[in-house]
Amino acid sequence: MVAAMEAALAQIPGCRRAEPGEFTRRAFANGRIDLAEAEGLADLLSAETELQRRSAMAMAGGALSRQVEHWRERLLQLSAQVEAVLDFDDEDDVGGLPSTFATSLAQLRDELADALAAPHAEMLREGFRVALAGPPNAGKSTLFNALVESEAAITAEIAGTTRDVLTRSVALAGIPFTFVDMAGLRDTAGDVIEAIGIERAQGEIAAADLVLWLGAECEGPSDCWEIEAQVDLPGHSPKQAPRHRLSAVTGEGMDGLRAALIDVARHAMPAPGQNALNARQRGLLGEVSMALSGAESTRDPLLVAEHLRRTRQAFDALVGRTSTEDVLDTLFGRFCIGK
Repeated sequence: MVAAMEAALAQIPGCRRAEPGEFTRRAFANGRIDLAEAEGLADLLSAETELQRRSAMAMAGGALSRQVEHWRERLLQLSAQVEAVLDFDDEDDVGGLPSTFATSLAQLRDELADALAAPHAEMLREGFRVALAGPPNAGKSTLFNALVESEAAITAEIAGTTRDVLTRSVALAGIPFTFVDMAGLRDTAGDVIEAIGIERAQGEIAAADLVLWLGAECEGPSDCWEIEAQVDLPGHSPKQAPRHRLSAVTGEGMDGLRAALIDVARHAMPAPGQNALNARQRGLLGEVSMALSGAESTRDPLLVAEHLRRTRQAFDALVGRTSTEDVLDTLFGRFCIGK
């Protein structure tokens, strides 16, 4: 039915299938939305949790754009003060920069620093990353399966069953998580394949937002959560001060672990409605921050004016007043056909 309709429409002169993101790209090109709003719409189309949806809605609704416009207006006022000094420095009624100039510049820079320090969009998109680490047969895969509520990982009493990194994305209380199961850590690997798995496991530990350590107490990475697992087994190794005691088989302690994970992730994630900056946006605001720091470090009005000009350029690029085609192609390629 759909194929027949497409074939019939294709016979109409000038009628063709829309390219991915074409409608939104036309809205951007015609000034109906800016680049930051288009990025928010792309995130909205791919949102899978309520937290992702609310953040994307705020971005698509222009929350970041309005903030950038507010910063830009203040910057234009500062630029006007500098230009007045440069253009009329020989006039008696125009002195140097006003005493409030440095204070206003510092306040703007501090606000940008706060925006850059906020949780990133990548964490919101990919989920709070939790790695399960420890030696072989510590119960990592069983706990992994319990957390993702699926028999995703193979479990067996044979040491070294898990050889590679296994990830699953799930939502707990509307918050996106990515759980990572990995090879058991030990000094001597059984074979080359297990050695590669252990090396990859070390990389996952370094990249995780949180590590649940199921190994011997105090032997895990810094800031890990000590987990006393397999408490249902008579011969399990107890810990003196575990963060959680649990059994993934019987369910003992699992509700407490899930609640704790949700709490820590909720504080690490952007708050609902908060601007969550992606890598492109952070890079441009980083350029703004550097330019403002440069303006603060000099008293030469000509150099101050140049730093402020660079700041305006970065603000314009952030909302798409100046954009390169490759950036636009990458963005709108994320959209489905037409959208």
